[in-house]
Amino acid sequence: MTFLPAPVLSATAAALCVVLIFLVPCAAAGLSLINAGLGRSRSAAHAMMASLCALAIAALVYFVCGFAWQGFPGQPAHFLMAGGKSWDWIAAQPFFLRGLKLDGSPASLAVWLQMLSVGLAALIPLGAGADRWRLSAICASTALLAGWTYPLFAHWAWGGGWLAQLGVNCGLGHGFVDAGGSGAIQVVGGLTALAIAWILGPRRGKYSAKGMPSAIPGHNVVLVVFGCLLAWLGWLGLNSAGAILFTDADIGRVVLIAINTTLAATSAGMTAALITRLRFSKPDSSLTANGWIGGLVASSAGCALLPPAEAIVVGMVAGALVIFSVEWFEFGLRVDDPGGAISVHALSGIWGLLAVGLFARFPDQASGQLLAQLIGIATLVGFVLPLTYGLNWLLDRFYPQRVAPEGERQGMDLHELGADAYPEFTIHSEEFTPH
Repeated sequence: MTFLPAPVLSATAAALCVVLIFLVPCAAAGLSLINAGLGRSRSAAHAMMASLCALAIAALVYFVCGFAWQGFPGQPAHFLMAGGKSWDWIAAQPFFLRGLKLDGSPASLAVWLQMLSVGLAALIPLGAGADRWRLSAICASTALLAGWTYPLFAHWAWGGGWLAQLGVNCGLGHGFVDAGGSGAIQVVGGLTALAIAWILGPRRGKYSAKGMPSAIPGHNVVLVVFGCLLAWLGWLGLNSAGAILFTDADIGRVVLIAINTTLAATSAGMTAALITRLRFSKPDSSLTANGWIGGLVASSAGCALLPPAEAIVVGMVAGALVIFSVEWFEFGLRVDDPGGAISVHALSGIWGLLAVGLFARFPDQASGQLLAQLIGIATLVGFVLPLTYGLNWLLDRFYPQRVAPEGERQGMDLHELGADAYPEFTIHSEEFTPH
């Protein structure tokens, strides 16, 4: 059997990882605020409550069985023989973290980081299902994501699985590389968002009888922009800790990772602002914020391996991609995604994975890295998307995920929580949108 060696951390590296992981919840807070701000005011409290529940369910389910499927390099796993070589397809760990020493070892630090990372992935679909996704259905869908979809792909990419083995078994560069989770966190979450948007359908009044979309602006841009700043801080920890634990990056690269993460986010945000300024005569703050997050997403895969100049290019492409793909999904495919989650996380994440094959500088360059990245992208689109859609489709058959029409008209806050987020203010009704 072909094992990938488990990383070994010095005491200094382990201590640094602890500090970095403490920053990751800021990313969760940022995404939660963005989802709430881009939704309607009468669903703002519901959006924040859904974020809290998704984070809780994701952590609990990952503790119960998620890590058992994901594992860590060098630990027991199930293998298949193909082409005379062994391929690791799923971990073989006990449930409830039994037998794992939570002592600051690389595996224990990875568990802590992953409990937060799977929560980030679970927050992403909330943006696509805003204003119409039932709270109980969110919890059930999150359990499917955290208990199976996420840990399975995360094992392939980070747990010593077959995608990581592409370098050892097939000579394809260093195998599939995804240091901070452009694929394992962002694309998995973004493709789940696409599945949820398809299953739920558009919000009431989003499309006219002729199929033309109506603008339903987010209710609080201040929350959205503040969420961007929190997400930036959280991404510094996410990218740095992920690179150390999953790509064996030296702690000296944390400076490069922080610079690349910042450059990708800022260049993406400014690109989005410039494009909207040129197209609409004034910069659009919501799209600029989405571009900023798209740059963070795209930076994750190659954050420890890109020269800073290339990180700027990665961010600029991500910012432009978000602007045009949001329009494509809304007008071309008629997918109602209030938070832009599909464009920001799925498409920008795919671009970030591709950028590793195009721009990454490894200490020992090896041919085939681009092909390894393409195989990982094909796995996400060709396997993870049908899997997450199928699981949520089955859930919807037995337990409808969309709120009743009356609940959507009344607002998710009153219908599901019994109280508005802004009880002292007049909440806009649907007189601004066609029925």
